[in-house]
Amino acid sequence: MVKAIRMKDPIQDKILYWIVGVVFTFVMIMVLYPLVFVVSASLSSGAALDSGRVVLWPVDPTLQGYKFVFSHRNVLSSYRNTIFYTVVGTLLNVAITLIAAYPLSRKDFPARKYYMIIGTVTMFFSGGLVPTYILIVKLGMINKVWSMLIPGALNVYNMILVRTFIMSSIPDELLEAAQIDGYDDTRYFFTIVLPLSKPVIAVITLYYAVSHWNSYFNAMLYLSNEKLYPLQLVLRDILIAANFSLSDIQDADLAATMTGLANLLKYSLIVVSSVPIIAMYPFVQRYFIKGVMIGSIKG
Repeated sequence: MVKAIRMKDPIQDKILYWIVGVVFTFVMIMVLYPLVFVVSASLSSGAALDSGRVVLWPVDPTLQGYKFVFSHRNVLSSYRNTIFYTVVGTLLNVAITLIAAYPLSRKDFPARKYYMIIGTVTMFFSGGLVPTYILIVKLGMINKVWSMLIPGALNVYNMILVRTFIMSSIPDELLEAAQIDGYDDTRYFFTIVLPLSKPVIAVITLYYAVSHWNSYFNAMLYLSNEKLYPLQLVLRDILIAANFSLSDIQDADLAATMTGLANLLKYSLIVVSSVPIIAMYPFVQRYFIKGVMIGSIKG
């Protein structure tokens, strides 16, 4: 006896959709409000910030914070340096990651388990800060752009991510068919593997680009030439310089003005350092969800 299929209640569906819509709207507001507030605060006056009048829209609109930031002698050069470090470093990272991940994804590579163990160990154990610094000194990379590019050129986690994607998304039959057609490993890698790996390539590109854009610790360790400073290090110096002691300022109005400027700088620096890298996300967003889901579903 065939059981009758119970039709869904349209009223219940509407209630469910309404609840889901309300919840997601609330979550979206929670996510967007801090971003809108930071941008509005960076465009408001210091006095408005101190008085707490900035809630959603800019109050007493001004570009004073941005003028102060870009008036620093090293901001434009540091922007150029950071763009160079991000572009060249990301290309280097992605190339090395793909070259390392492809052979480790091949089941006929006899030493792949050995290399995977070595790579995994480095994720949990390292030589430490002092030995790493001594190594960079011995390699002659102090005050060189290579000190910002070579250390960490391969991220083992991203390599495992790419390896897993290739193994789970590209069937072995493609390799067999390519070999029958006379493809060697190099041609197979560039003409078949890379085009089919666009989602994971987009994901690791974003990961590496964000890491390079936000990097400042290596610059603190290995660079003393201000002409090579990345943006984050220069913005850090500006923020430290703005946090001066107000105890020596006798004029109350001047002290309030300087305090407002210091607060305004914080928001301006956030926008200056974040907007360019945030602008990258829409270009890789369609690949991002598929890429980060690698390995979550078996079958």
